Amino acid sequence: MKKFVSRREILGLIAKAGASGAVLQASNALGIVPDSYVDIPKIPPADPSNRPSVVVLGAGVAGLTAALELKKAGYSVVVLEAAGRAGGRNMTVRHGDLIDEVGNPQICDFDDEPHMYFNAGPARIPSSHRNVLHYCKELGVELEFFINENKETYIQDDAMLDGKPIKNREFTTNARGFMAEIMAKNFTNAELDQPFDQWEVEALMRALRRIGDLDEDMLYKGSIRGGYSHGGFLEHGHALEAVALRDLLKTDLFSMALGQNEGETGPMLFQPVGGMDQIIKGFLRKLPDEVFYNVMVTSVMLQNDGIEVVYEHKGIKYKIEADYCFNSIPTHLMTGIDNNFSADYKEAMAYPRRGEAYKSAFQAKERFWEKDDIFGGISWTNQPIEQIWYPPHGMYKEKGIILSAYNYGGGMHFTQLTQEERIETAIRQGEKVHPNYRNLVEKGITIAWHRMNHMLGCSARWQKSRSGFTQEEERLFQTLRQPAGNRHYTIGDQITKHTAWQESAILSAHWAINDMLTRKSGGAMPGQRV
Repeated sequence: MKKFVSRREILGLIAKAGASGAVLQASNALGIVPDSYVDIPKIPPADPSNRPSVVVLGAGVAGLTAALELKKAGYSVVVLEAAGRAGGRNMTVRHGDLIDEVGNPQICDFDDEPHMYFNAGPARIPSSHRNVLHYCKELGVELEFFINENKETYIQDDAMLDGKPIKNREFTTNARGFMAEIMAKNFTNAELDQPFDQWEVEALMRALRRIGDLDEDMLYKGSIRGGYSHGGFLEHGHALEAVALRDLLKTDLFSMALGQNEGETGPMLFQPVGGMDQIIKGFLRKLPDEVFYNVMVTSVMLQNDGIEVVYEHKGIKYKIEADYCFNSIPTHLMTGIDNNFSADYKEAMAYPRRGEAYKSAFQAKERFWEKDDIFGGISWTNQPIEQIWYPPHGMYKEKGIILSAYNYGGGMHFTQLTQEERIETAIRQGEKVHPNYRNLVEKGITIAWHRMNHMLGCSARWQKSRSGFTQEEERLFQTLRQPAGNRHYTIGDQITKHTAWQESAILSAHWAINDMLTRKSGGAMPGQRV
């Protein structure tokens, strides 16, 4: 038996979608990410005659942040990095670079030009990530705008328009137009009482829920898309209080707010000029003698008055002793390294799962997207490649690097393919967005982060349910956040609740340093604005 729902009954929900749209567009202007607060640790200068010593494991963003701040305060700092390069997942690929994927190593063959690079890891910096921007300024890293949403890009779905791609602007304009038409046509009693079929209701309800971030009862009670009142990185975020629809409707700017991120407007995002790894190069300029590469840690042992780290380099084992250890080795790898941590700490270390992420890129023989009025931005498709990114830099040059696939949270589909099959798949699927794609791209590279040597995973996955942290997960998280033996700190975005961002990695290092200072002084841990 079919269930019918009156059009009159859903008009209130459609109205709510309009109100939440205003909130959504406002949050896009913030980069759709939580806010953060610049809180650089204030470390008392070390006694030159008795300098505290620190060993940092891993030269990613978190490790380099800890090393830099402690060095500035006069601490003796050594950074041990397993790979032959610093940066961790901050990785920019250029001509001659190695992609050290287990079972699928590649040497990049892009043309050797300054603008011909591919940000294989993080590729954008939201303007609300103040700590990343702080270090860019301190380290002399020049920034330029990154174009995220561009209405001139494409949306392609095999189930829509016989698979023909449609411009983003055309898609969104029609979608909003039909929504307005539904509302306009139903302002008569006769139309209001006409029923919807069940499948129409379900499809519309799904859309409304996603558009408005509605709860299970289809009610809007506020959303983190609008920003956080506090928290969001190291702690659970708390959404700003919702603004009533009656208040939003009082302004003549209501329709303008719904149209944000269209035309000339858009979220403020940045990228370093010359590649995301310019941030890493900036750190390394400040740490010229502290970072050691191709060092494999084999044990981390707590001692009564410090910590002992044994590592191997070129087949020879060495030992280093320090007062403190800041460890950004992925927890799932750290569980296989000999240690004497407590059972609770080991349990917490073993809990987070590692995410999957896959990217691929091509060198374009010509900047064909610019001929289609595309200067940066992302095209979306329902195929496994999911996204095609167009570089916002190098405008009007002969060639460019185009991101040909980005599957975040997945990627196993591509992992199971040979390198040749990965490239062919990206070309074949890209042709559905750009019909002459095959003849326009060359020199493809791919990267599966869940198979990258020394990492074997992307951002940590603490939650096993979308409903949030369970009480047990919260216990494990807080256990790992505390220092083992008051000497060993786990750092990195893996110890934050907003993983995968460089901002989170930096904040984790700041938190650990502040906690260390508090314990040294014997005081209570002060509240941290993050």
